[in-house]
Amino acid sequence: MYLSRFLSLHALWVTVSSVMQHYPSVWGHYDVCKTQIYTEEGKIWDYMACQPEARDMIKYVKVTLDPPDITCGDPPETFCAMGNPYMCNNECDATTNELAHPPELMFDLEGRHPSTFWQSTTWKDYPNPLQVNITLSWNKTIELTDNIVITFESGRPDQMILEKSLDYGRTWQPYQYYATDCLDAFHMDPKSVKDLSQHTVLEIICTEEYSTGYMTNSKIIHFEIKDRFAFFAGPRLHNMASLYGQLDTTKKLRDFFTITDLRLRLLRPATGEIYVDEQHLARYFYAISDIRVYGRCKCNLHATGCKEENKKLFCECEHNTTGPDCGKCKKNYQGRPWSPGSYLPIPKGTANICIPSISSIGNPPKFDRIWPNISSLEVSKPNQVAPKLALSTVSSVQVANHKRANVCDKELLQCQNGGTCLKNMRCQCPPAYTGILCEKLKCERDPGGCSQNSGNVAVSHGPLLPLTGLLGVTGLLVF
Repeated sequence: MYLSRFLSLHALWVTVSSVMQHYPSVWGHYDVCKTQIYTEEGKIWDYMACQPEARDMIKYVKVTLDPPDITCGDPPETFCAMGNPYMCNNECDATTNELAHPPELMFDLEGRHPSTFWQSTTWKDYPNPLQVNITLSWNKTIELTDNIVITFESGRPDQMILEKSLDYGRTWQPYQYYATDCLDAFHMDPKSVKDLSQHTVLEIICTEEYSTGYMTNSKIIHFEIKDRFAFFAGPRLHNMASLYGQLDTTKKLRDFFTITDLRLRLLRPATGEIYVDEQHLARYFYAISDIRVYGRCKCNLHATGCKEENKKLFCECEHNTTGPDCGKCKKNYQGRPWSPGSYLPIPKGTANICIPSISSIGNPPKFDRIWPNISSLEVSKPNQVAPKLALSTVSSVQVANHKRANVCDKELLQCQNGGTCLKNMRCQCPPAYTGILCEKLKCERDPGGCSQNSGNVAVSHGPLLPLTGLLGVTGLLVF
């Protein structure tokens, strides 16, 4: 008996947990754009800031190499092991699958043995420099959420620059310099991310941390995203409210973690010595087995979905926005200038939805200024928050209450029993039905009640939040 009751409770908890994971957590994951709440007038939409889930962005990348003929194997050539210049029994041949090392092997699934990797030609033209540009393009604005990790099958380069672009490769800015000797290579003092602080987190540094060592466990190069997040969110990123507050109020910080393209500039291969051994130039080359880039589509906090169409990524925009990055208002929803969503106030943020144009709603709405409780944001510099939020913004509930704007949604078919959604503002009901969503029979108001054939259509309740059917408690839906 007790076991049966326990299993039933466990099943209920699993179901509730699976449902609740779609709603914003206390830390503000912003994984829901809108939900329905109940008021005296009935159901209305409650809007909130939202963003897509972070994912492995390498699945959508396009890679370009410069010079284009830098990949080994055409013509075939032999190369030597880094640690032993006399072990020159390795061959690269582009015409043989088992011996070819094309660029796509930088992005295939790892974990197999031997590892698959891209490889350049050897430094046979020394003393001319052996340099390669590897450009990763997404044709979409990306927000980085985790460390960039590059795994070299050869020794890590003696000199390398990681660069970023915010305009699809038209201009480039350095992200970080890597060298065995920063002062000699780039005239910069060596630093690591640990030497930075909240005030210097945007500083471009040169690090020697990832450019020495040639053993198996010394193949990886990092660009530390999470360590920079930790300056605001704490060592274990527990205080995400503080990070979100800073990202929301500091455009330079937000742009620092935003890219459209990345470029690896490999300037000098690993030599392992002070000088280059000209008798064994076949031991000098670049080889990369894996590149990892995690992030999310930038949708300006107006979407939770990002889809791929014709090899391009697009945000699945909500809040009456449109465009690849949800960067403008839809037609007939230009009642005020477009604005990105805001992480503030924590945890739901502010949706800043596009509202119907004046011509479509009659008189223009009046919006009050909303000032969130700064003390609840847990940001380190409250004085930086207020100026950003002094702009005319409006809470999602106020927008929904304005003439019941967006009370229905054609995409989600919220109007019931054959009702038609008019301009997302109200449902036009069939003659036999009434209510905000046409959910009530008119005859229910009559003293005699409804007959069996009233309306000739069974009442069909549209998609409600799953917890209603599970627990039968509508009060839980008021966030």
